[in-house]
Formats: sequence, structure tokens, C-alpha cells
Amino acid sequence: MSPARSALLLAGLMASAGVAHFVAPRQFDSLVPRSLPGSPRAWTTASGVAELALAAGLALPATRRASARATALFFAGVFPANVKMAYDWRHRSKTARAVACARLPLQVPLILWARHAGMQDVRQGADG
Repeated sequence: MSPARSALLLAGLMASAGVAHFVAPRQFDSLVPRSLPGSPRAWTTASGVAELALAAGLALPATRRASARATALFFAGVFPANVKMAYDWRHRSKTARAVACARLPLQVPLILWARHAGMQDVRQGADG
């Protein structure tokens, strides 16, 4: 898959996730590590805004490379929330625990996807 197409698909994922932070914020509030200052809702809102901004940056060829790098960093930065989710869900059903634990290694392919999305498309000779 070309980096440009990959970037657009990733932009769609990021936009969907960003919108979800505003449509159903309570589920995201519970993932915010208690060690972070301020209210969980402020972090939920900030991460939703960041995801929407990253989606826009990925969609535009002029900002794609920088946005892809920022998206990779974002995926690394939200890893503690996934750890918290796995810990908090340790007493839930076997299926819920499996979902929470599956999110942990999922960050690696997401980071690699973001890196790929920021590569120049050599077949077209341009970023998009």
C-alpha cells in the first residue's frame, strides 16, 4: 500500500478516535492515569483534539510527514493509558481482560503504520 493511501486510512482512524473522545468521553476518562495533573476530562478532551489535529495533518500532503511523526509519538504517549486499562480490567471477564491486554502490543504496529504513512511515495515521486 502506498504511503499516501496509508496516511489517509490512518487519518480516518485518528479522526474516528478523536470524535469518539467527544461522543463518549466517560470511557476515555477512566483510562487517564491518576498520576496526571488536572481532571481526566481535560485529558480526554485534549487527546481528542490532538487526534483530530493529527488526522487533519495526515490528510494533507504538505503536513503529512510531520504529522506522521507526531502520530507515532502520540501512539507511544498513550501507552500508559493502555497499561492502566489492562490493570483496571484484571478482574473483569476473560474476554474483557483479553481485549485490554491485546491493546498493549497493538501500539507497535500503530507506531510502524504512522512511520510508513510519513514516507515519501516513491512511485509518485511526491508525498501524496
